[in-house]
Amino acid sequence: MRVDSFRFLPRSFRPLYENEVAPEGEPAWTAFAPRLAGARIALLTSAGLHLRDGQPGFDLERERREPTWGDPSWRRIPAGVASGELGMCHLHVSSADVLADHNVALPIDRLAELAAAGVVGAVAPEHVSVMGYQERSLQGWRDSTLPEVVDMLRGEAADGVVLAPV
Repeated sequence: MRVDSFRFLPRSFRPLYENEVAPEGEPAWTAFAPRLAGARIALLTSAGLHLRDGQPGFDLERERREPTWGDPSWRRIPAGVASGELGMCHLHVSSADVLADHNVALPIDRLAELAAAGVVGAVAPEHVSVMGYQERSLQGWRDSTLPEVVDMLRGEAADGVVLAPV
């Protein structure tokens, strides 16, 4: 069976990925060991969400000047956050729906419902927000963002992360 990896991408995105060569070596893969019903789960959104009070927004000015660059920093989002407490920095996605209901991009309430139903063991106390549009090399991500996020999630004893791309 042939798999068309580009089936759901907008046509304008195809040229960006069709000629990419997979990196050498084995793909990074780790089996999920705990049972989901006993696991603590965190969320990671690429919506560029931040707390309006107490956290700076992501660097949109630089992204406007350098359209192929994306702010590689990240923000902690507490599990009990309300939609009205969030801001959003993203040049490629309209923020109106996400700011009206953060579950569009960061489904904390849905995750809490799964935990209450016993499907998921627990909700991590904090989640992670990043900007999704990053430079091609992902150098900032490799050098600082990812190690910092992994340290934070390990500190929370998170067993797994659900990626919520926008």
